[in-house]
Parts: sequence; structure tokens; C-alpha cells
Amino acid sequence: MAEPRKVGIFAAHPPGFRRRRGLNWAFIGLLYTSFYMCRYNLPLAGGAICSEFGFSRAQFGTIITTQLLAYACGQIINGLLTDRLGGKRAMLIGATGTIVMNILFGVASFWGLLSLFIVIRGIDGYLQAFGSPGMVKINAAWFRHTERGSFAGIFGFMINLGRFGINNLGAALLAGFIFLGLIRIPPLHWRWLFWVPAGIALVIGTCMALIVKDTPEEAHFPPVNPHEEIGGRVQVKVSDVFKIIATNPVVWIIACAYACTGAVRQGIDQWFPLFMREVHHVDYQSVQFQFLAFLIPLVASAGSLISGFISDKIFQGRRAPVAAALYFLETLVILSAAQFHSVNAAIFFLILISLTANSTHSILGTAAAMDIGGAKMAGFASGVIDSFQYFGGSLAGYFLGALLDRSWGNYFYFMVPFGIIGGVLMLSILGRVTSAKQPRRVSGT
Repeated sequence: MAEPRKVGIFAAHPPGFRRRRGLNWAFIGLLYTSFYMCRYNLPLAGGAICSEFGFSRAQFGTIITTQLLAYACGQIINGLLTDRLGGKRAMLIGATGTIVMNILFGVASFWGLLSLFIVIRGIDGYLQAFGSPGMVKINAAWFRHTERGSFAGIFGFMINLGRFGINNLGAALLAGFIFLGLIRIPPLHWRWLFWVPAGIALVIGTCMALIVKDTPEEAHFPPVNPHEEIGGRVQVKVSDVFKIIATNPVVWIIACAYACTGAVRQGIDQWFPLFMREVHHVDYQSVQFQFLAFLIPLVASAGSLISGFISDKIFQGRRAPVAAALYFLETLVILSAAQFHSVNAAIFFLILISLTANSTHSILGTAAAMDIGGAKMAGFASGVIDSFQYFGGSLAGYFLGALLDRSWGNYFYFMVPFGIIGGVLMLSILGRVTSAKQPRRVSGT
């Protein structure tokens, strides 16, 4: 096993480590990108689904709410399972599940039953909840504490790459395109928005299964966080892990703030295509929509990278000061958005809201979870915190849909309270340490 070199007071990574970590992270990130392509296909298909089957916005929102609630519950359950199974196995379970469920969702279009769509998307939500804890579990073992904010920014980039991919691929599938400049593909039914991403996830998942390692030790490198013990499959009682995470008050403060992030983030992600189409009469193939669909994930990625870097380098791994500033900035942006009604103003403010929401998404749900859980308990810490994002986000399904059935004027005002609450919660832990005491190893459990 290669020994790390010393640089100043810090141990440098051994030769070849960064290259192997980069390869590991590339396929983990691409698989998680495909998860998002299999998740954010629904907003693009929403208008066509409602038109074809006569669903109201509230009925369509029920599909969204069910998926998000199932995902939230799955994050808690699957976070514990991930700490036992290992991150790689958890991610592959999630990949297999979302591939099957997306195929079935497309098949369900031949019947058009709301209850069937709800059930399939709910199961898909639960199975996709293996993805985030699995990814965080693996990378907690490969990244040091002072690298995790930057990693969280990269994580945000991969998420937004998936959103960018489905926004462009989905629009092309619905409108038709020329494949490789040679083959003319005519406009396809919305069900292809579920079948094509499932095929992409299948290819990437196969590559990930062959290449990725759970820990540096499996790739013949020393652990990067020896103080957190070996970052592989947890060897402690589930009850001990649950007690340590559940009794940490910082976990619940971050989780509640993260619920606020989820309400705003899902409010944008799930409804912006329909908002642009119905309020501003923007076609999905128009320059305006393509510009918006490109910039929303782009600025979200930039915000994730910058906020992670700032929390690492300027605040020495403290996430709360950065998150507090972002929440209050987000509130000002949302209030401003409600005052302007032109299509250009809508594009401008949707981009800014996405920037702030995704910045808190990466540093709280990813970096803070790894700080609290360490390599040994990162899966469960991530699961608990991330679940609250989707409990909060579920409000942007049926509840927001019902408000939108009354008036699209409710759209931005729905988001305002969440920015304020999130900022206040972060102010309450500005000086708090986020790491949890690591459990002792227990043999045979």
C-alpha cells in the first residue's frame, strides 16, 4: 500500500491517488447524473400528460408529492441500509430500480390512470433514494474534511448536468431532431422521455459496477480520514448509529433548513417548464426556453462550486454562515421576482433563485452530512438531512399545484417564507461544530 508524502503539517495524497479518485468519482457522478435525468423528465412531460388525460395541476402535483415523500422516507431507511451495504451496492440498487420504474411509467401511458402513475412514481422515488446516501458514503471515504465542501460543489455540478441533459434531450425528443446529422427522428410521444433516460442509466450503471471502489483501501491506497476509522461498510450496531445521529441537535436544525431549500428548489424544478409555457407562452424549442434550460443548471453548478469553496477555504469547513447569507439573498430575489411580469424578468429571476437554492442544497445536504457522519456514518447522516429536503419539497407538489389552479400569481409568493425560515435556522448554529462523535467498532455486528 502506498504511503502518503508529508507536505508541511498535512499528509499529501500518495502518487496515483488523485487519478484513481477522479476515475471513481467520474462514474459515481455520471450515474447520479443519470438518476436526475430519470427524475426531472416528469416536469417536461407534465404539460403533455395533463393535456392528454385531462389532469388538473393539483392532480399532476399529486404525482410529484408522492414521489418526493417516498424519496424522503427512502432517504432515512436507505441511509441506514447504505451504512451496512456499502455505497456502491446501494447506488446500483437505486439504478436498477429507477431504470425499471421509468420504463413502466412510459408503459403506463397506454392506460392513462392517475393512480397507476402515482404508484409507479412513488416506488421510483423510494428506489432513487439509494443514490444520494450511496454516493455520499463512497466519497466520504475518499475526501478529507477540508475537501468536502469542494466535493459538494462538484456533486452539485453532476446533479445539474443531469438537469441540463434532460432539459435538452427531452425538448429534442418532443420536437424531433436529426441524429448525428444523418437520421431524422420525428417528434416522439412523451413516454420516450422516460424510456431514453432509463437506457442511459443502464449503460452508465454497468460501467460504474465494473470500475468504482467503495474505499481507497480497496484500490490499494491508505485511508484519507484515519481519525474516522475505515470508511468501508460500517461495523457498529444500527441502534448506535441511529442514537448518535438522532441525538445531535445540529442534525435537526440543518434538516429543517434543508426542508426550506427543498420547497424552493422543487418549486422551481418541477414547475418552471409549465410556468413558462402557460404564463409566458414559451415553447420548449424556443430560444428563450433553451436559454433558460441551459442557464438554470449552469448557475446552479457555479453556485454549488463557489459556496463549497468558500465554506472550505474562508470559513474553514463551517457551512452555516454561507448558508444563512444564501437563504436571505434568496428571499430578496423571490420577492423581487413577484413584482415583475415580463418573460425576460421571469427568466432572470428563475435563474437567480436556482443559483441560491442549489448552493444551499450542496453545502448542507452533502458537505454538512459528511462532516456530521464522517466516513463511518455518512450514509445515515445524509439520509436524515436529505429526507427533509424532500419532505419540504413535497409541498411544491399537490399544495403548490392547488394554488396554481387558482392563479399563477401565487407561484413566487409560495417560496418566500422558506427563504426566511432557512436563514434564521442557520443563524442559530453559526458557531456550532457539526461533527459527531464516531462510534467504537463492535465485532460481529
